[in-house]
Amino acid sequence: MTVRLAIFDCDGTLVDGQAAVCEAMEEAFADVSEEAPPRTDIRRIVGLSLPQAVRHLAPRTSAAMQDAIVDAYKLSFRNSRMEGRLHEPLFEGIEQVLRDLHADGWALAVATGKSDRGLTSCLTEHGVIDLFSSLQTADRHPSKPHPDMLHQAMTDTLAEPANSVMIGDTSFDIMAGQAAHIRSIGVSWGYHLPQELIDAGAQCVVDTAPEIVQQLAAMMETVS
Repeated sequence: MTVRLAIFDCDGTLVDGQAAVCEAMEEAFADVSEEAPPRTDIRRIVGLSLPQAVRHLAPRTSAAMQDAIVDAYKLSFRNSRMEGRLHEPLFEGIEQVLRDLHADGWALAVATGKSDRGLTSCLTEHGVIDLFSSLQTADRHPSKPHPDMLHQAMTDTLAEPANSVMIGDTSFDIMAGQAAHIRSIGVSWGYHLPQELIDAGAQCVVDTAPEIVQQLAAMMETVS
């Protein structure tokens, strides 16, 4: 039986974590007495694993300082979650898309720069974690655009590249799809511009969640 696999990014694709990421990063820089980068720069690195993101944001600081920023970010995010301040809502229509795909027999996976704890907490809070067959995070893999997360998702679900699709909002997601030799769908409501996603290799960019289902169906028709 052919396995159809949809691999989703999390931040900027499934959930709107923009404010949470920016606030945690600003607190992290403040904790180590460094000036925080502007939010426009912070938003650009969403999708990378945390250490790589910090290296992009603070390239002139020492490795020890970068490590300190990473630790401070993790602590800030953890405190926000424990204190009930963390707000990462699902984007409009996403829950229905996930449920419709699952009901139609698609295997679902996530490939994200989040930690295992952060991803599990987020998906559990929204009541959708049981819809996913594979959860791949930066705790166990190189940062996107390295394709390792996508390869593992395909291994977990026994899906072939021809029947697998990456869905994401950043060029890192799309380039990971390219590196894994699978097709990609970009979403316009995240952190990178639609043209950047096309330039990175996305087959299309959708403006609404229901369009994901339509584009996935069209892609599978071309395979068969």
